[in-house]
Amino acid sequence: MEAQAMATVKEALAALYHHPDDSIRTAADRWLQEFQHTLDAWQVADSLLHDERSNLETLIFCSQTLRSKVQRDFEELPSGAFRSLQDSLYALLKKFNKGPAKVRTQICIAIAALAVHVPVEDWGAGGIVNWLSDEMKAHPEFIPGFLELLIVLPQEISSYKIAARPERRRQVESDLCTSANVAISLLTACMAIDQLKEQVLEGFSSWLRFCHGISASELASHPLVHMALSSLNSDQFLEAAVNVTSELIHATVSYGSGTTAEQLPLIQILVPRIMGLNELLKDPSKDEEDVKAIARLYADMGESYVDLIAADDSIQIVNALLEVTSHQEFDICSMTFNFWHRLKRNLIRRESYVSYGSEVLIEAERNRRLLIFRPKFESLVSLVSSRVEYPEDYHTFSEEDCRDFRHVRYAVSDVLLDATDVLGGDSTLKVLSTKLAQAYGSCNTKQNSKWQPVEAALFCIQAIAKSVSLEEREILPQVMSLLPCLPHNEQLLQTVCSTVGSFSKWIDAAPAESSILPPLVDILNKGMSTSEDTAAAASVAFKYICEDCRRKFAGSLDGLFQIYHIAISGVGGYKVSSEDSLHLVEALSVVITTLPPESARTALELICQPVINPLQELIQQGDQILQQIPARQLTVHIDRLSSIFSNVKHPAVVAEAVNRYWPILKTIFDQRAWDTRTMESVCRSCKFAVRTCGRAMGMTIGAMLEEIQTLYQQHKQSCFLYLSSEVIKIFGSDPSCADYLTNLIQILFNHTVQLLRTIQDFTARPDIADDCYLLASRCIRYCPNLFVPTEMFQRLVDCAMAGITIQHREACKSILSFLSDVFDLPNSSDGGNYREFINTIVLQRGATITRIMIAALTGALPSGRLEEVSYVLLSLSRAFGENMLNWARESINLIPPQALTDAERLRFLNIISDAASGSSLHTITDRFGEISDVCRRNKTVQDLVQSALRPHDLTFTVVPQQLS
Repeated sequence: MEAQAMATVKEALAALYHHPDDSIRTAADRWLQEFQHTLDAWQVADSLLHDERSNLETLIFCSQTLRSKVQRDFEELPSGAFRSLQDSLYALLKKFNKGPAKVRTQICIAIAALAVHVPVEDWGAGGIVNWLSDEMKAHPEFIPGFLELLIVLPQEISSYKIAARPERRRQVESDLCTSANVAISLLTACMAIDQLKEQVLEGFSSWLRFCHGISASELASHPLVHMALSSLNSDQFLEAAVNVTSELIHATVSYGSGTTAEQLPLIQILVPRIMGLNELLKDPSKDEEDVKAIARLYADMGESYVDLIAADDSIQIVNALLEVTSHQEFDICSMTFNFWHRLKRNLIRRESYVSYGSEVLIEAERNRRLLIFRPKFESLVSLVSSRVEYPEDYHTFSEEDCRDFRHVRYAVSDVLLDATDVLGGDSTLKVLSTKLAQAYGSCNTKQNSKWQPVEAALFCIQAIAKSVSLEEREILPQVMSLLPCLPHNEQLLQTVCSTVGSFSKWIDAAPAESSILPPLVDILNKGMSTSEDTAAAASVAFKYICEDCRRKFAGSLDGLFQIYHIAISGVGGYKVSSEDSLHLVEALSVVITTLPPESARTALELICQPVINPLQELIQQGDQILQQIPARQLTVHIDRLSSIFSNVKHPAVVAEAVNRYWPILKTIFDQRAWDTRTMESVCRSCKFAVRTCGRAMGMTIGAMLEEIQTLYQQHKQSCFLYLSSEVIKIFGSDPSCADYLTNLIQILFNHTVQLLRTIQDFTARPDIADDCYLLASRCIRYCPNLFVPTEMFQRLVDCAMAGITIQHREACKSILSFLSDVFDLPNSSDGGNYREFINTIVLQRGATITRIMIAALTGALPSGRLEEVSYVLLSLSRAFGENMLNWARESINLIPPQALTDAERLRFLNIISDAASGSSLHTITDRFGEISDVCRRNKTVQDLVQSALRPHDLTFTVVPQQLS
C-alpha cells in the first residue's frame, strides 16, 4: 500500500512539472495539496526522503510536506511517535548535510517545529540546544547541517504555522533564553572555520534576542561581537554583519534590557564603528545593496538612540543621517524618515523633559534643544523638497511608476510636516520660498525654461499649508501674486490649483484690500479648461475656496453660477468630469447656506435647474425609455441633487425643493426599482434630504416611506433599508410619526426575515443582512417602544441567530452589534421598561446563542472578528450572569478533549465569569484570543470544535455533561 502511494506521488509530481496539458498539471497540483493533509503523508514523505532513488523534485516536495505535517499536524501522531520521528529527521539532516540546501532547510525547520511541540525532557538534559551541542561535538563532519538548525531554531520558535498552544510557546521561549549561552558558545567555537563565518554571523543574529542573561559589558568584549563589527568593512560578509549589528542595537534598547547606563559599554562600542562607515555611503564603487545595508544600520542607530541623540546634542550622528537623507536613491534616502519623525516627537513632547522638574526648567531645556536642532531640520527641508520633482521622462511613466511617484510625494509631505512641528509652519515656508524663488528665477531665463523645480517647491508649500499661520504676511502674499505669472504647463497648473485650495483659509483671512481672490479664481477657471487632471484639482480647490471664503462670494453669485452652469452642462470648454463636478455643486451649496432664506430659495432653484431639467426630459420620453437607459444617465444628475440636499443648510428651503421635486424622484423609484445602482443613488439623495430637512419635510416623508415599503417587498433593494434607518434616526423619537414608523418597520422586517432563513440565505444576500440589522439597531436606540415589545423583535433575534456566522465582514458586524444592543438595552438609562421582554426572549434562546457565539469565537468566524464576538459575550455575561455561565459551561463541555484540556475549559469559563464581574473589553478580548488560538491551532482541531458546536444547527439542544 505504501509503495503504491509513493509511486502515485512520483507520478503526480512528474505530471505537475513536466506534463504539457495545463488541466493535467492543475489536477496534479490539487491532488498533491490534498495528499499533504492526509495521515498517509507522514510515512510516504518520510520514505521518499530516505529513498536514494528520489529525484530533486520529489525531495523538495516531501521535505516541505514533512515540515508542514510536523508544524500543523503533530497531534495526529500517537503519543510514542516522537522518538522515531526525531531519529528519522536526525538521519535526514545528516543525509542532506551537504545539500540540496532547500531540502536541508526544510528538515531543519521540521526539527525546530518538533522542539516546539515536545517538552525539554524529551531531548535529554538541557533540551534541544544541549542535544545539538552533544551531536556537534560527536559528529563534527555534520557541522554545516547542525549549524543551520542552530540558526533556524530561534527564527521558527515563534512561527504561527506551528500548531502550539500559547502557554507552550511561552515555555519554549523561556527554554531558549535558558539555553542561549550554550548556543552562543557553539557559535563561538565555529568562528575558527572560515567557510562557516557567514552562517555563524547569521546564527548570532538569530540568537541575540534570547540573550537576556548576557550583560552589555560581556557582549562588548565578546569575540562574536568583534567579528561582526570587523566584518562591516568586508564586502563578503557585510549583509550578515549589518544584521548582527542591528540586533545588537535593538538589544540595548529592548524592553527589559535595563537602564541606558547599563547598556553604555556596548553602545560605546557600536556607535563609533557605525560612524566609521560614513565614507562607504559616498563610495560610488559600492554595490547598491551594500549601501542600502549601511543606510539601514544608520537608520536603526538613529531610531533606537533618538532619546540619547536629543538629550546629548549628538550632532555628529544627526549629520551622518543627513548624509543618508541626501543620497540620490529615494529607497535609501527614505530609510531615515522615521528617525526624523521620532526626533521631532522627542523634541516637542513634554514627556521628554519631565526629569527637569519645574515648568520653567522644562521650557528652557526644550527651547535649548530646539535651537540646536533647528538648522538640521532646515537642512532636512531643503534636502527632501527636491525629491518631489517630476523627472524629465515622466510622460513615459507606467501606472506603477505613477503610483511610486505619488508614494514619494506622500512620504516627503509627512517629513515636511514633521519639520513644521520643530521649525513652525511660517519658518518652514520661508525655507521653501527660497527654493521657489530660486526655481522661478532659473525658469524665467532664456537658457532654462524648466518648470519642474517650480512645481516641486509649490507642491512642498501646499503640503504644509495647514501649519502656516493665518497671520502670515511676509511670504504668502508674494507666493499668491506669483501664481498667475507661472507657465501654464499641465502638471504645474495642477499644483498651482491645489495650492490655491490648500490656502483657502489664509485667503479668507487676508485683508480685503489685497484683492487676492479674483486672480486666483481666474487660475481655477484656467485649470478647469486645460485638462481633466487640472480640472479635477481646480474643482477641489474651488470647493475649498467657496467653503472658507463663502461670505466673500455672497455678492458674486452671478459669476459663480456662470462657472457652475458651464461645468454642469459640459458646454463651454470646461473639462470637468461628472465626478469632479460634484465639488462645484458642493461649492455653490455652501455659498447658498450663507444667504438669507429668500435669497437662498432663489439660488437653490437656480442650482437645481441644470440637475432637474435633464431628469424631467428623460421622464417625458416615456416609461419605456426611462426603463431602458443606462443607470449612469440618471445617477449623474441624482448624485448632484444629493450633494445639494446635503450641503445647503436651510432646512425649510431644502424641504420646499424636496416637496417640489418629489414627483420626479417618485417616478424614478417606480420605473427603476429593479435597478440597484439607480436606487442607491435615489436613496442617497433622499437620505440627505431627510438629514438636512428633518421635521420640515412635512407630508413628503410619509409619501417616501410608503414608496420604499411597497417597493422593498417587490424588489428587495437593501438601500431601502438603509434609507429607512436614516428616517428612524431622525424621526424615531417623534410621537407624531409613531404610526408611520411602526407600519414601516413591521413591513420591512416581516419581508426580510422571510428572505433570511438560513446561513446560505445570509451569504447570498449580505447587503440585505447588513442594512436590516443596522436598521434594527437604530430602532433599539431611537424607538425601542415601537419595536422591542412586538413579535417582530423576537423574530429578528431568531433570524440573527441564523446569520451570526456569515463571513461577510460588514453584515456580520451589524448582526453582532444588534445582539449586543439587545443585551445592553435593559441596563441602559431608559431600558428598564424592556427588561421583561428581553429576559423572556433571551432566556429561551440563551443556550443556543451562547453555543453559536462560542463557535464563532473558536473558528466559525475569522479571527479578525474577535473583538466584536468578545463584546457580544461580554454583554451577554453582564446581562445574564449565572445563566450565561451555565450556558457557556454546557457549550464548552461539548468541545472534545483533543481540542481543549480540562485546564483550558476551566480557564474559558473563568474568562466568562470575569466578564460578568466587570472586566474590561480589552482584557477579556486578549484572554479570549488565547482560547481562540488554541481552538484554531490547526484545521483538524478547528473542524473538531465546529463539528461539536454545530453553529448552523438552531434546533440542536445541548445536553449538560460533566467535564471529562
